[in-house]
Amino acid sequence: MKVAIINTVIGTGSVGRIACGTADEIMENGGEALLCRGRGEEVRGYDNYRIGSDQDMFCHGVLTRITDRHGLYSRGATHRLIKKLTEYDPDVIQLHNVHGYYVNYPVLFDWLRSCGKPIVWTLHDCWSFTGHCAHFEYCGCDKWCSDIGCFDCPEKNEYPASYMRDASKTNFALKKEHFTGIPGMHLVTPSKWLKDAVSRSFLSDYPVQVINTGIDLDVFRPLEGSEIREKYGIGNRTLLLGVANPWRETKGMYDFASLYEMLEKKRPGEFSIAMIGLKPSQMDRLPEGIIRIIHTDSVEELAQWYSTADVYVNLTYGDTFPTTNIEALACGTPVISYDAGGSGEIVTEDTGAVVEKADLEAVMEAVDRIKARDMSENCVKRASGFAKRDKYKEYHELYKTI
Repeated sequence: MKVAIINTVIGTGSVGRIACGTADEIMENGGEALLCRGRGEEVRGYDNYRIGSDQDMFCHGVLTRITDRHGLYSRGATHRLIKKLTEYDPDVIQLHNVHGYYVNYPVLFDWLRSCGKPIVWTLHDCWSFTGHCAHFEYCGCDKWCSDIGCFDCPEKNEYPASYMRDASKTNFALKKEHFTGIPGMHLVTPSKWLKDAVSRSFLSDYPVQVINTGIDLDVFRPLEGSEIREKYGIGNRTLLLGVANPWRETKGMYDFASLYEMLEKKRPGEFSIAMIGLKPSQMDRLPEGIIRIIHTDSVEELAQWYSTADVYVNLTYGDTFPTTNIEALACGTPVISYDAGGSGEIVTEDTGAVVEKADLEAVMEAVDRIKARDMSENCVKRASGFAKRDKYKEYHELYKTI
């Protein structure tokens, strides 16, 4: 079996790691894989192909910010990609994120419509069926699932940001024209929530399979002997942990600040809050009492923090299927999540709590309920069903089936 895998990046980030992991599974079973990326370094040990150039991506990004026509540039790079795919002649084409300033989607999907190949398209967000945004839940917009379609986008300044024109109405019509009616197309979503959203969109005629994002259970596991409590002066206080990359308002950055102030006012000295993944420019926007840590690429360091925390708190207002929830559970730490997107899907009554968005009182009550129970064993057991290797095998089985 020969599979061509296309994504913005390869080998880095959750989606880039899925690309390499599925390629590993294919090659270990005697197949071949071509990894096509829009940017970043090539990954050794694989057949790599770079789509376009840094200059091409820069121009695509600048024009997007002016015209709101994301995905309608990079024509030459896309034609060269098609030539490469034609020469490679894969048995299956795997698409991940086709947004990211590196391909022209009308050119690519017009070719996919006639190439005669089975296609798997994994949707990691909502961009494919909206007129602009990657996530609609934060602003509560449902124009994308109406008969009229998108217009006057409230997320125009968010990724893929446009600071001048709003072309959401035209974008919606173009996506509907080019993304529908592709023979042999199968969709994959990492969460049931996104699968349900797809069923209400113009992509609803395609078969959709849920393949959750997996994690490395050899790295994320309960660890002992951490010096974190001593190093940061946490002592015996209850440690609440938040992790994001990057932090922003939609990830609950300021909700954490409000939660800290509530705890200090009502129950001073009982709690510590740590936030990992902050930019240096964000440090001063948060109360000094919060343990503020910049982004880390060390999964080992993250595993130490997860294992040290008493509760992992995810105050996101919109997310497809955050793997941080699974990572925390795998380290034996219960999770409290807002009921946002697919964030709460992995959390059960025996492994944490799901509360309404912005209800910090409910978060505090959930912390007390969780502290009264030992959920560690349940958390590890729950996370055991999300081993990344098992998820790569699910992709391989899908390829063989189609």
